[in-house]
Amino acid sequence: MKVLVTGGAGFIGSHTVDALLRAGHRVRVLDALLPPVHRPGQPPDYVPRDAEFLHGDVRQRADWERALDGIEAVFHFAAYQDYLPDFSTFFTVNVVSTALLYELIVEKRLPIQKVIVASSQAVYGEGKYRRADGSVVYPGQRPAEQLAQHDWELRDADTGEPLRSEVTDEAVVRPHNSYAISKYTKEQIALNLGKRYGIPSVGMRYSIVQGPRQSFRNAYSGALRIFAMQALAGARPVIYEDGQQQRDYVYVGDVARANLLVLEDARADYRAFNVGAGQAWTVLEFARIMTDAAGRSDLEPMIPGEYRFGDTRHIVSDISQLRALGWNPMGQPSHSAREYLDWATRQPDFGNYADAARLHMQQVGAVRK
Repeated sequence: MKVLVTGGAGFIGSHTVDALLRAGHRVRVLDALLPPVHRPGQPPDYVPRDAEFLHGDVRQRADWERALDGIEAVFHFAAYQDYLPDFSTFFTVNVVSTALLYELIVEKRLPIQKVIVASSQAVYGEGKYRRADGSVVYPGQRPAEQLAQHDWELRDADTGEPLRSEVTDEAVVRPHNSYAISKYTKEQIALNLGKRYGIPSVGMRYSIVQGPRQSFRNAYSGALRIFAMQALAGARPVIYEDGQQQRDYVYVGDVARANLLVLEDARADYRAFNVGAGQAWTVLEFARIMTDAAGRSDLEPMIPGEYRFGDTRHIVSDISQLRALGWNPMGQPSHSAREYLDWATRQPDFGNYADAARLHMQQVGAVRK
């Protein structure tokens, strides 16, 4: 099959390109190579020569037309993310590009057999919780006044009692930041227009994906790269809130396997799937995993009382739907940490970009105290 991977020079995209080539598919990559993720106009050295590379922007109709010529399936991974308040960029990149993809498929009657779009665990907002009486609730975002008081946990709106976090399945979606809203909109375009026009489409709601090739130049989010930079620079990892936030960290190799599975399995058509690790770690636990992997267990994480405005308290995905198709995650955070450190330390411009990113987020109000 001839497959297009947008954002194929990026993190998840490049590992999916490798997996597609190993499976015998022919691959074309479309990537704008924009900073800070990339050096402008320069494909990373891990983009394989066996993949055709096109330099282009998914917001541009002409670039889509060129990239879709002769294509049978599309992985749409080109995206904008971070905690910065440039809201329009999230929607022009993540949403408009997806609408343009389906517009062209329909207008030109392209023989596309499958479209897989990169969504996110972020679409759930705070996710699924239980009240003290055992009933299920999906709380809204934490008020700014609560966060300013360093009161981190979700509380019952009626009783004020703490809520208990549960693993979150695909049923209820409550995005509450610009990235999450744009990702859910992208997913809805794919699943609904796909079904209307008979274009089999799948949304992949990735948890926190970990592993090599995650750009260290883009240090506004991503615990793996941020903690790696800090540890290798001999700096204490900086933890937001109190470090007890629960997350699931999924290995990028497992994600690439999931991507190929839904490409080839018709049972996945017109559905959205959680792609996670199936278990939880606290952010503090993950920071210590990274410092241990870097040989710097002496660096005790620092908790200055800062928080990222718009962040989620606890979110762990229920992956039973994807498991029912035969997929299981195998990687562990310690494995991801070692692979990332091995890759990052071989990059000539690797350094501690985290401090400058944190300062910028403070200046624009994305990180608060």
